[in-house]
Amino acid sequence: MEKFKTVLNIASKQTNFGFGLVALTTAGGEQIFSSVAFKCPCNKLNFFYGMVFLLVPALALLLLGYILSKKTWKLFTGLWNHKERLCKWRHLVATSLAFFQISVTAMVAPSSWIAVALLNGKYYECAMTGTNLSAFNLHVCKDVDAEMDCLKMFHRIPCDGGNEEVLQTLRAQSQILGWLVIVSIMLSSLQFICVARCFSPISYLQLKFWRAYAQEESDLMDSHIVKHATELAERNLKSFFNQMPPKEIPTPSNNDWEKISSLYKFSTRDHYYSTLHRYVETKSDTESGMMRMMSIRSNETGDNPAVLDFVDGGIVPIC
Repeated sequence: MEKFKTVLNIASKQTNFGFGLVALTTAGGEQIFSSVAFKCPCNKLNFFYGMVFLLVPALALLLLGYILSKKTWKLFTGLWNHKERLCKWRHLVATSLAFFQISVTAMVAPSSWIAVALLNGKYYECAMTGTNLSAFNLHVCKDVDAEMDCLKMFHRIPCDGGNEEVLQTLRAQSQILGWLVIVSIMLSSLQFICVARCFSPISYLQLKFWRAYAQEESDLMDSHIVKHATELAERNLKSFFNQMPPKEIPTPSNNDWEKISSLYKFSTRDHYYSTLHRYVETKSDTESGMMRMMSIRSNETGDNPAVLDFVDGGIVPIC
């Protein structure tokens, strides 16, 4: 079990391999689902039944992709409290671009489901034998000897299995659509990647470093959040049950949390790799600047303590 967790952890850190793992898992789930749960009714409900099994699980996987994405909640958490930003064209474009990137990642599982389901052919066979399109029905049954019987019992074909020619035709159509979906996904992904890399402001190795840093920071952030929350909870419980003053545990303010919780867009002007990195560097620079300001003014006046002179100077600290 531990080895399996290690493999999943490695897969999640490798973007391309992670996408492949999601696709393979989805394909395996579709095979099990079609064998266990799917049973074509072979009546007028064929079309709706087949399309539900083909599209609804894909929609569920798409929604699950949004729900499980950390970027989704970074983007939308507290967005209404800063709705004035959305009125600005620059922030609206950045928000739309971030949502598009989230959507591309979330589309991996549903696209895999649809492609594998079409290659399997069961859902398509059931759905298309329930259509009321006379032209399509005539096209499928035209090469069958008993054409009239084929048309009359068209919705019974997936269950009876007597018209093997019709089933082969429907299965061939389904598999052609499945391969077209796969090729479309690959071409679209290649196009998006090429366009993104062409407009990338940084080199290949720096982009690789940025991804590695972002993944490590995310993992360490999760562990530190749990550790710090546990320490704070233990302190509060001990203080409550022992009826003693709590020891001081520094905790970031609401403003600090907000500064590191937003999605970050890389810029070559500052060389920061995340909102946390920017927050730490700018806070350190601000504190150093304030200390130098305090020292200079203290030496110039010689009367007031540095803190009082700093307050009188009218400078409001950022953090």
